[in-house]
Amino acid sequence: MRRAHRLAAGLLAAGALTLTGCAQSVEPIERLGRKAVRSVAPKVRAVGAAGAQGLRAHPPPAPRAGAYARWGLRAPLRAAPAPPVRKPERPFVVHRVPTRDKVVFLTFDDGAERDPEFVRMVDELKLPISMFLTDSVASPGYDHFDRLRRAGGGLSTVQNHTVDHTYLPGLPYAGQRAQICGQQDRLEARFGTRPRLFRPPYGAYNNQTLRAAGDCGAEAVVLWGASMQINDLRYAYGDRLRPGDIVLAHFCGPGELKGATITEMTTRMLRRIQEQGFAVARLEDYL
Repeated sequence: MRRAHRLAAGLLAAGALTLTGCAQSVEPIERLGRKAVRSVAPKVRAVGAAGAQGLRAHPPPAPRAGAYARWGLRAPLRAAPAPPVRKPERPFVVHRVPTRDKVVFLTFDDGAERDPEFVRMVDELKLPISMFLTDSVASPGYDHFDRLRRAGGGLSTVQNHTVDHTYLPGLPYAGQRAQICGQQDRLEARFGTRPRLFRPPYGAYNNQTLRAAGDCGAEAVVLWGASMQINDLRYAYGDRLRPGDIVLAHFCGPGELKGATITEMTTRMLRRIQEQGFAVARLEDYL
């Protein structure tokens, strides 16, 4: 862990890792995060396939007819199976949900981009996304993220990505707690619900981060197993998605996406997911 933290700090100092958080800037820490998971994370119970008991009492509404074509997809999104009855033990660190279901989970970080077209896309496709928001970046647009949260039948959620997107292992426990608890309090005050999930900036954390996250009420520290680049997916393992992969994306605009919009980037991501035969499920149903 200490070597991983020193390397991350060196990347920050050298400018190899930026503070913007957009997709192309996160890969060095992604690999450090995997190493940290193996060395720190508690064991989790295997999550069995969902049975009849896991069926929702009220299934999510179906996407609007023809919505997939309107948003540049060649076919409707595959329907996600019922969520599992058994969940991993808590608290825990996860970069991939232990499941046999052929599902992946979409997560978007930071909150710099507030494109109303993306709200319409999420609404019409009934697309579940988990939004890990940083207060210093997202707070001027919290109304936008509230609309996203309500879009598509309310499948999407707001989660914690610290107050200032700070490299947490460089802070003592008190500083880390202020970053995590401070954002818990802000998000609860604005959206009425205290986040259950926490993502450390750059995927970098230490034992003090885990202690602070637990003390602030987070049930899981969420990393990722794949990330969305401007035109394609990048995988932490192999060259394909795996069941339970958590996909990292960012609320980035055309200036950071070489002219592309967040809706265009998401369409490309959904096409890759469809090509590999996966459904998009709601992360909070599995954790």
